[in-house]
Amino acid sequence: MKDDELLKAITVKAKAWLSEDYDAATRAEVQRMLDNEDKTELIDSFYKDLEFGTGGLRGVMGAGSNRMNIYTVGAATQGLANYLKVAFAELKQIKVVVGHDVRNNSRHFAEIVADIFSANGIKVYLFDDCRPTPEVSFAIRELGCQSGVNITASHNPKEFNGYKAYWNDGAQMVSPHDTNTIDYVNKVKGVKEIKFQGKPELIEFIGAEIDNKFLAKIKTLSLSPDVIKRQHDLKIVYTPIHGTGKHLIPRSLENFGFTNIYHVAAQDVQSGNFPTVESPNPEVPSAMALAIERAKEVNADIVLASDPDADRIGVVFKNTKGEYALANGNQIVMIFLNYLMTRNTELGKLTGNEYIVKTIVTTDTIKAIAEAQKIKMFDCYTGFKWIANVMLENEGKARYLGGGEESYGFLAEDFVRDKDSVSAISLMAEIAAWAKDRGLDMNKMLIDIYMKYGYSKEKGISLVRKGKTGAEEIVAIMKKFRENPPATIAGSKVVLIKDYNSLEEKDLKAGTVKKLVMPTTSNVLQYYTADGTKVSIRPSGTEPKIKFYLEVHDKLKSAADYDALNEASDAKLDAIAKDLGIE
Repeated sequence: MKDDELLKAITVKAKAWLSEDYDAATRAEVQRMLDNEDKTELIDSFYKDLEFGTGGLRGVMGAGSNRMNIYTVGAATQGLANYLKVAFAELKQIKVVVGHDVRNNSRHFAEIVADIFSANGIKVYLFDDCRPTPEVSFAIRELGCQSGVNITASHNPKEFNGYKAYWNDGAQMVSPHDTNTIDYVNKVKGVKEIKFQGKPELIEFIGAEIDNKFLAKIKTLSLSPDVIKRQHDLKIVYTPIHGTGKHLIPRSLENFGFTNIYHVAAQDVQSGNFPTVESPNPEVPSAMALAIERAKEVNADIVLASDPDADRIGVVFKNTKGEYALANGNQIVMIFLNYLMTRNTELGKLTGNEYIVKTIVTTDTIKAIAEAQKIKMFDCYTGFKWIANVMLENEGKARYLGGGEESYGFLAEDFVRDKDSVSAISLMAEIAAWAKDRGLDMNKMLIDIYMKYGYSKEKGISLVRKGKTGAEEIVAIMKKFRENPPATIAGSKVVLIKDYNSLEEKDLKAGTVKKLVMPTTSNVLQYYTADGTKVSIRPSGTEPKIKFYLEVHDKLKSAADYDALNEASDAKLDAIAKDLGIE
């Protein structure tokens, strides 16, 4: 479609939002965009409808079909309600959980969602205040619900909000339910079909009782209570970065037995404006700066953080030079899984029927650990709904030990089906205590893992491409890499290519092609080189980004070589980025 034809179609679409069906504030905002000579904002707001990605519905708040507002949230909820009534037609009463985070408009959107569900005859359990995302997943399972919605944009900047839709297993929806929901959402033709007038008698508020049950279950995950008794005064700095973890995570740490928890007062303030950070993302050094300063004041053993909806975890500990440094997401998952596998072995809890899960873009060093421990490992697509899907397929057949992804998410329990920083932070503190009890700090423990199972270093690079033109550029980048794959990467020959869009694995050395066994296709490319380098490329499902995941491998012969190997690996990762044209 040519630009003038596109603008004409978008203008017609936008003018429909000037009808009396929309509130006065929305009409005024749309009119402002229509009157503006620069049509960029108008196009970005209306050129498409928000769609479910790996994390559900997510976008910038504002007026328009491509924005988060009561109408896009309303259409999604009405469509989901319509689908639930078909999918669970045999039930006398369909039930859902509705939760939300600290973001601006989150409570308002959550109440709108609750009203629409109830207006459609669906029983709603609405949290009385903001709660961690994993607790919503827990509540769906605990209360025997068929679905649930959490209003959150996770770690995105303050302009964003989102809508995570869950199924009856407490996991974010996968096929066919995600696509079926979209079909039903698309069938909602106009605002008049959205039932905004709620039925209060079908809305029940939940809170403290679910909190207590959730925390009690998390405490059962502890594998080293005797160690914690000896190391209870481990110095822990924790920050919720203005988010929902403020109340439950300190309580969980105390439940585990820790008595020396230091707060970051300025970031205990719950606010959707995230006043102390540019981005409330614990993987960003600037978001952790205040917590690190607090750690320096008290000489903390470990710094722990959660993002606004408390599903992601941030971890900081002292490096070889005695400086506080962020662990990357791959290291975090590796530390967790190494502990869970090792400790279960020590306690004699392994029966040979256990498994772990990681995503295909997460470090392959975890595979080496699992093979050494003789524990089955599953590789799945990015997004925790795919880890949950593996758990669903193995439910009642094998015991889940843990699963995670490089994007700072981990899940240690099977009674939740989304990443969980409440349990993860509690367990990471336990791991720090376990290491200290053995005369190690976190850094030395990490080095020991690398020496035993092989060294790896990772680097993630995201190219942000906003709006319609950005989306088109991302498509073009994927097309370029798919049609013209590199023959070498940083001087090493590409020997294997995996294309999850066609589900083909090409062994360039053997000249063979085989089928990849995955539940569905995904727009992901992976290149493997002769020297063990892995490069993964995929567009984000929730943000206007294309992501590159770079991973190099080597051998670490002694702890004394660790810093030098790190520097050499950083240089190699930079060379790979330059070679790919993404530096």
